[in-house]
Amino acid sequence: MKILIINGPNLNLLGTREPQIYGNQTFEMYFEELKNRTNTDLEYYQSNVEGELINELQKSKHDGIIFNAGGYTHTSVALRDCINAISVPVVEVHISNISNREEFRHTSMISPVAVGCIFGFGLKSYDLAINFFEKQ
Repeated sequence: MKILIINGPNLNLLGTREPQIYGNQTFEMYFEELKNRTNTDLEYYQSNVEGELINELQKSKHDGIIFNAGGYTHTSVALRDCINAISVPVVEVHISNISNREEFRHTSMISPVAVGCIFGFGLKSYDLAINFFEKQ
């Protein structure tokens, strides 16, 4: 099984950005640990650019995609349309509990077109998404 993890804007700043919400670990450090804990073939992509995220989603030939769209979660009709148009299943993840944050973060454009949504479990949200794909 091959799974692609895609992180959107500002997730390259994990480890330094609002550690009280996102923790002190970089995603790259976490990704190395994640690869060592699973037999699943994992790839990782991050971009701060909406169009690059769309291109990566569209070209994926993976068995599944774990997608944290960051701030685009709440604003991007283009990402929603892309996920709706591709055949690869997408699980939406968030490190923080978006329902327990600012009002504007409560609505996700991605959730209605994702096969599932996992949020609020810190970086373990990615582990849970991998577990979902492995149990399919």
